[in-house]
Amino acid sequence: MSAPHPTLVTLATYNEIENLPRLIEAILAAVPEVDILVIDDNSPDGTGRWCDEQAEQEPRLRCLHREGKLGLGTATIAGMQYAIEYGYRYVLNMDADFSHHPRHLPAMLAGMEGGDPPTDVMIGSRYVAGGGVEGWPLHRQIMSRTVNAYARLLLGLRARDCSGAFRCYRVSLLEQVDFNEVRSRGYSFQEEILWRLKRLGATMRETPITFADRERGASKINGSEAFAALRILFRLGLENWFSPRRNAFASIPRGGASATSETPHRAPTAARGEERGAGNC
Repeated sequence: MSAPHPTLVTLATYNEIENLPRLIEAILAAVPEVDILVIDDNSPDGTGRWCDEQAEQEPRLRCLHREGKLGLGTATIAGMQYAIEYGYRYVLNMDADFSHHPRHLPAMLAGMEGGDPPTDVMIGSRYVAGGGVEGWPLHRQIMSRTVNAYARLLLGLRARDCSGAFRCYRVSLLEQVDFNEVRSRGYSFQEEILWRLKRLGATMRETPITFADRERGASKINGSEAFAALRILFRLGLENWFSPRRNAFASIPRGGASATSETPHRAPTAARGEERGAGNC
């Protein structure tokens, strides 16, 4: 199948009726040449119903309905698989609560078109020069920095922001991922998918964004899910360190960005994790 536009923007939603109408409008104003897929987990507040009604009037909007709150990781995978099935060139994932502002979208898409070698993953980064966070208490900032350091150490990732969800992926590389092997359903999905793409030889770059904590609606963050994510990252780290392979890293001069280039490798199948949360660490 051939997509009418080269880029699909995906939004995972659960009770986002306060944010979604304004966000859809802002995305299409910033980058009118994209399609938008809302993956809704049967929101009690009518988010999915609103999306269906709007899709009848807006041909660039689609809505994928799921039976319940199944987790950020599986929602993101659903969006990636949709992009593969319908022949998009890029799939760009962002949060549905304005923490990832649409004003950053043009720079992220422009970054996918440049670079040598070509960019496979463009990360909207809080932790490169020019990036930042607004509205987070100190303990949340410390937790995020710690998780990122933990992921870089265990998984050999070079990106400064490994845990944020604001990313654009080259779909042709995602086609090589066996999503049945992905263990994470919640927070650790962001680190795990970078690790799996790194093992496929992905080139990753970062562009600065300002992450703003949500102003409307309720946060989905849960402490037990965060600890489950750390456990999954630890298991992946053991696999990363004790499965010998050749690593070759090349620095990329984009706001402290970096790229990885590795020999393609498939991880062994493993049971899925227990975490089911959503959001950015």
